[in-house]
Amino acid sequence: MIILCIVMLYPFVHMLSISFSTPAEALRLGIHLYPQKVSLFAWEKVLGNPDIWTGFGNTLFRTVVGTICSILFMSFGAYPLSRKYLPHRNVYTMIIVFTMFFSGGMIPSYFLIKSLGLLDSRLVYIIPGLISTFSMLILRNFFQEIPDELEDSAKIDGANDLRILFQLVLPLSLPVIATLSLWSAVGHWNAWFDAVLYIQDPSKQVLQTFLRRVVITGENLSLFANDVKGSELGYAEPIKAATLMFTALPIIIVYPFLQKYFVKGTMVGSLKG
Repeated sequence: MIILCIVMLYPFVHMLSISFSTPAEALRLGIHLYPQKVSLFAWEKVLGNPDIWTGFGNTLFRTVVGTICSILFMSFGAYPLSRKYLPHRNVYTMIIVFTMFFSGGMIPSYFLIKSLGLLDSRLVYIIPGLISTFSMLILRNFFQEIPDELEDSAKIDGANDLRILFQLVLPLSLPVIATLSLWSAVGHWNAWFDAVLYIQDPSKQVLQTFLRRVVITGENLSLFANDVKGSELGYAEPIKAATLMFTALPIIIVYPFLQKYFVKGTMVGSLKG
């Protein structure tokens, strides 16, 4: 386990060290556990770039709003499917499962998004991926584990279906909700392809597209061209590392707070089919 932890943690330690290093230190071969020569230049340029903060705001918006909406709408779908008295619920479940294996493809999806008027709209980050079939089935299976007697007693007290869902079922399902929220949040935070396909307005681009420009397309310093001097062109690798760390740190910080629910929510929600 110690070896496994080292293998998992070292890439983050390496990139953090590079982000605080001088160009010569960043290009040095060998293990980088801490910068022998510290430089804050890369972080100053990254944090001082307005584009990265625009992307951060859009990513935060899609992560928070997208996760809340996904959990809400998946609950609306999973709760009736978990009730044995729903007519033809197995048929509905099979129709929903069918969507896990077949899709229209990229081009039909693009025309669908265009016909819905979602091009260049932040809603394109939320609506197309509002419901994950796999996650909704896990949520449905978890709801099935809740004793029917609790629902019957709530109905005797005059509670309707919405009140039972929000005041009884969801509070009892916090482990699986936390797990699915983590999955959804990580998916939204790391998503970039939909922004490349559907968004042209730079003010609506997400953080991951900025990271893609820096790391993959080689625009390391062209994004900072207005204030980078010729003597500072060697800072390409520290800037790339600082951008990576800036992108990864928020979700890494959030993850431990939901970790205690992760295993329980996954295992319990997947026991029954």
